[in-house]
Amino acid sequence: MLIDIVFWVLGVVAILSGAAVFWVDSMARASYALALSFVAVGVQVLFLQQNYVGVMTILMMIMEMAIMAVYMVMFMGMNPALMPMSMVHSKKTALVISISVFAMLAAAILLTDWPTRRGQPSGDVTASLGETLMGTKMLVMVVISPIMIATIVSGIVLAAHRTRYDRLGDDFRRRPADDPQGGGVGR
Repeated sequence: MLIDIVFWVLGVVAILSGAAVFWVDSMARASYALALSFVAVGVQVLFLQQNYVGVMTILMMIMEMAIMAVYMVMFMGMNPALMPMSMVHSKKTALVISISVFAMLAAAILLTDWPTRRGQPSGDVTASLGETLMGTKMLVMVVISPIMIATIVSGIVLAAHRTRYDRLGDDFRRRPADDPQGGGVGR
């Protein structure tokens, strides 16, 4: 009973936070709302005993939003990411398209003659699902992940014009801070 309640509450959280992507007025808030929506869905998938898919959904969304936050700060600064902006463009067209696509998908789900199951599922459904999803590409993902992290760190290092070491010295004791650009913290 408690698991059922938590499952449905997570469904409501996923829907509301997914809709919040279009209600909030900044890119950063929209990113966090989207992450919350997918994390709620990932936890629901965990409740469905699909541990691999659930954990991968949660980890993927957290990492994706972390990368997005890094790039927002790197290219926009944090203030523009929090500034009010509309996350919806061409509202009437978007509304017509989204309602049409929803109606078509719902009709396809309800009108499709779904096949009956043939055979039995394997003993470890999660392992066979992981094998089906990743197959022979697991080694590639293991190798490419550190390269992606190195790329993110390198991008931040190259984008940072100055660091706290430049401003405050190697021991952080230079007072006042030596800002190469006027108007900064050290003015």
